[in-house]
Order: sequence, then C-alpha cells, then structure tokens
Amino acid sequence: MHAEQMGEQFPVVGLDSDAREAVELLASRRLPGLIVVDPNGSPYAVLPASQVVRFLVPSYVQDDPSLARVIDESLADQVADKLAGVTVRKLMPSEPAELPVVNHDDTVLEVAAIMARLRCPLVAVTKDRQIIGAITASRLLELVVTPH
Repeated sequence: MHAEQMGEQFPVVGLDSDAREAVELLASRRLPGLIVVDPNGSPYAVLPASQVVRFLVPSYVQDDPSLARVIDESLADQVADKLAGVTVRKLMPSEPAELPVVNHDDTVLEVAAIMARLRCPLVAVTKDRQIIGAITASRLLELVVTPH
C-alpha cells in the first residue's frame, strides 16, 4: 500500500490565516494538527495541536506548572486574549522543523519512519509538489493492525 491510498482529505491553513479560526478547526474536528501552506499552496509545516497548547500556556507556567493553581485566569480566557488578531504564522515554533511530507508512492514503512523520526502525528501526502491528502498516526496504526 502506498501513501496515496492511505491518505485522507485533510484541512489546510495558510500562514496568514486567522489563528483563532485554525484553533477552532483543530478543536471542532479533534485533529492532531494542521497542515500549513505557504502563499503558493505548497506545504510549509505541520502545526501540531500540542504546539498550539504550548503557545497558549504562559512560559512561566510551563516552567513551573504548580503556578497554574494560583492563577485566577482560566485557559479559555487566555485563548481569547492570546489569539486576538494573531495569524497562524505566530503559532509556529521559532525554529523551523523538518517538513513532515511524504510522496504519494511512499510505502507504509516509509511513512511510519518519517512520523517516528520527526515525532509528528500527521504527514502531508504530495504528488508533483501538491498536497493530495494527509495521513494521521491513528490512520497509519489503523492500517497496520487491521487484517487485510
């Protein structure tokens, strides 16, 4: 089985898309992340949901989680404040990561190797540099544990 057969339709967002809308998409569809495209529509990065959570939690609370008990403001309030007028570009990690992209003819093992090496729950599937779908880690596991 090749990546093209494993891939599923998946939402993409642009670097300059509204961050709040992107987070709402992540939440409403319970996605492990989003594929982010550059202005030409080419894959730019995968934005894992965990990176969004990291953006929303103040760094001093990340450094000392016990502080979370004494803060009055709820995470929901912080979401509204931190995402106002912000683009997806701002949610991205400061250090660019290797792009989790596979070719349409890659095998299951090649896809699994990319996911494992990059520790990414989602890879974009491309053909001729265009996104044709995505494969989530849960979809990959479903394929390998289900008898054919």
